Amino acid sequence: MSLDLTDLRLFVQVVECGSITGGAGRAHLALASASARIRGMEDELGVPLLERERRGVRTTPAGRALAHHAHAVLAQLERMRGELGDYAHGLKGRVRLLANTAALAEFLPEALSAFLEAHPHVDIDLEERLSYEIVRSVAEGFADVGIVSNAVDHGRLETFPFRVDQLVVVTALGHALAKKRTIAFAEVLDREFVGLAAGSALQDYLADHAAQAGRELKVRVRLRSFDAICQLVERNVGIAVVPESSARRCQRKMAIRRLRLTDAWALRKLTICVRRFDGLPAHAQRLVEQLSAGSAPKRPVPNREQRTEP
Repeated sequence: MSLDLTDLRLFVQVVECGSITGGAGRAHLALASASARIRGMEDELGVPLLERERRGVRTTPAGRALAHHAHAVLAQLERMRGELGDYAHGLKGRVRLLANTAALAEFLPEALSAFLEAHPHVDIDLEERLSYEIVRSVAEGFADVGIVSNAVDHGRLETFPFRVDQLVVVTALGHALAKKRTIAFAEVLDREFVGLAAGSALQDYLADHAAQAGRELKVRVRLRSFDAICQLVERNVGIAVVPESSARRCQRKMAIRRLRLTDAWALRKLTICVRRFDGLPAHAQRLVEQLSAGSAPKRPVPNREQRTEP
């Protein structure tokens, strides 16, 4: 068998993206080259690895087996690089980190900047995903570390505390709701909203809770940052739901009012999750330790009642 590391990395990216085009882009390969490599792997193994569909690809049983082993090989390679790097110029390696909207926008920039400054030879691939997608990706080995809300089942993953995220409603000072201090989500569903861009983890989370109430959010405009959202709220374009930390920061420079949501789901504990802390490369372990340092001892103590076996 002559599969090389480029083949394995490409196949993992294709499986994760659900398309050869997306996987080729992530692997920095031309589409023709990526397609030829996939066909070469199938010819080499003598079995189809992917089922080509109209909107992408999905793995065959053989493809799922290959993806599993490819993850194991690449993870072992990353651990080897990290450990050998300790003997040379300090920690080396790359960490694949997935996070939900609140963690990505409000808490990670400061935490990651400190980590990257302290570890100049460690790189981080950071992507925003929905919490349930993050749990699945970490469990299946597509990501090393995830940050999710406690609204999802962590399954058998090991978890560590990260931050607390309270969602609030923000309004213009002259808005009809501005005199309130607290409010239930159901009470604002007849209002017009300023929301996050389509595909945002937090926006999908809010839309789901609106659907559970039998309603649909009336989003007038979608933006990519909480600061931009609050600027339009200040101009009374609509109301919005944002993390309290964002609202507090924006209140210092904008004429807006924040109302705490009374729904239980609006108070979210953000949690770090990994398959197995002891199985992470040294540089990924240090990242988990630093991210959880604000909520836990220096070396995190995982919840081992929920643990994924190797």
